[in-house]
Amino acid sequence: MNDPTPSPRPLVITMGDPAGIGPEIIAKAFRDAPSVTAGCFVAGDVAALRRASAMVSGPGRPLIPVARIDTPAVAFAAPTRCIPVLQVSQHAALVDLGQVSALAGAVAAECVIWAARAALRQEVAAIVTAPLHKEALAAAGVPYPGHTELLQAEAAAFLRKPVADVPVRMMLANDELRTVLVSIHVALRDAIEAVTPENVSQTLRITHESVGALLRRPPRIGVAGLNPHAGEGGLFGREEVEVIAPAGAAARRVGMDVTGPLAPDTVFMRARNNADHPGEFDVVVAMYHDQGLIPVKYLGVDKGVNVTLGLPLLRTSPDHGTAFDLAGTGRADPSSLIEAIRFARELCA
Repeated sequence: MNDPTPSPRPLVITMGDPAGIGPEIIAKAFRDAPSVTAGCFVAGDVAALRRASAMVSGPGRPLIPVARIDTPAVAFAAPTRCIPVLQVSQHAALVDLGQVSALAGAVAAECVIWAARAALRQEVAAIVTAPLHKEALAAAGVPYPGHTELLQAEAAAFLRKPVADVPVRMMLANDELRTVLVSIHVALRDAIEAVTPENVSQTLRITHESVGALLRRPPRIGVAGLNPHAGEGGLFGREEVEVIAPAGAAARRVGMDVTGPLAPDTVFMRARNNADHPGEFDVVVAMYHDQGLIPVKYLGVDKGVNVTLGLPLLRTSPDHGTAFDLAGTGRADPSSLIEAIRFARELCA
């Protein structure tokens, strides 16, 4: 007789750029939040995590133990506050802290690729990615500017589809605000050109489906305009009249709860949700990277979580970068990583 209860799958945390704070905040997360990190393991390099453990522990304090594991499932057997590491990359501990290098970029990419393929094979429940450095990726010859594009390419290859047929979007969220971006890591000039009927409509669809799955109900979507005052009826730009408003109308015709385009300098305040101010929207669709990320990060980088929408796998990450200026000091804050792990668990539930 078959057991109807599937075996639990662990969560994998990628090490990130070993020259940055990724290994340190991972070590602190296992030390400070053992209930959150239970059943997690690191795809990375044992030596690099042991170096981080020593930095975080400090002189005269017991080291956070690091254990090499051979398979993801062993993560469930790891003792409390012990960091299980699957040896995915080599020589990460040779990287100079706080310095951009091709070796660090190659190591970071190798960890992400391993984790993506494990998730696509359903060997892990979700991926939580520690920060990588885009310049280091480029130095290593990686043809993708960041996590989102790299994961998209891996998913497309797994599904045997062109990358264009696996559209993804970036959502940044904290406990007060969620925002989804029409474009991600492109120059501002190119981001304006990316405000097309197809891209806006696609973003609305992905937002409706993904945030709806999270909330278990249709989300209320507020849409930011591109131009000041959402264009003022075409006085300050035609994108709202010719692109954004028609895309919103089309979305409403198929049952989506979409409002906008709205003035981008106020829509995020209207969406902010807390005890004193119930938000009007569950999520805001922003037209470009900084338009959407500045409001969320202003509310607190330590609470922000990056979520990739549209992939056939679950991925979250902290809302900050490699922080080379803090690498090796032991002062990096693990709060956003802990939130990313917690959020990944919620998505898996």
